[in-house]
Amino acid sequence: MKYTEDHEWIRLAKDGDSDIATIGISAHAAEQLGDVVFVELPDIDAEFDKGDDVAVVESVKAASEIYAPISGTITAVNGTLEDAPETVNAAPEAGGWFFKMKITDASELDGMMDADAYKKFLED
Repeated sequence: MKYTEDHEWIRLAKDGDSDIATIGISAHAAEQLGDVVFVELPDIDAEFDKGDDVAVVESVKAASEIYAPISGTITAVNGTLEDAPETVNAAPEAGGWFFKMKITDASELDGMMDADAYKKFLED
C-alpha cells in the first residue's frame, strides 16, 4: 500500500493485475473527518489525471474532496458507501475503499510513501 500527502492510499491488485489500483483514504484522514455521513463517488469509465477531484466525502465536521493519486480510468466504485458511508470510519483502509482505477502511468506511483514514510509524515 502507498500513501499520498493528501492522505489517500492506493493498493495494487493482489491477483497480479498491477494496472488496477484500489483507492481510499487513510485511517488518519477518516479520524480527522469524524463521522462520515455522505459519499459522492465518480462515474465508472470516467477518466482523471493525477490530482483531479474524483469523489467527495462529507462528515459531521466538514466536506472534503478525494483526489486521484494517479492518472487513470474508473473501473469500479464501492456502492456500499452510498448506503453505509460510516464504512469509511469503520474500515478506511479495507472495506471503506472509494474506487478502483486502471492506471495510465505507473511511474506516478514512484513518488508515493510506503507505510513507514507515511507514519513519519504524520509525525512531522
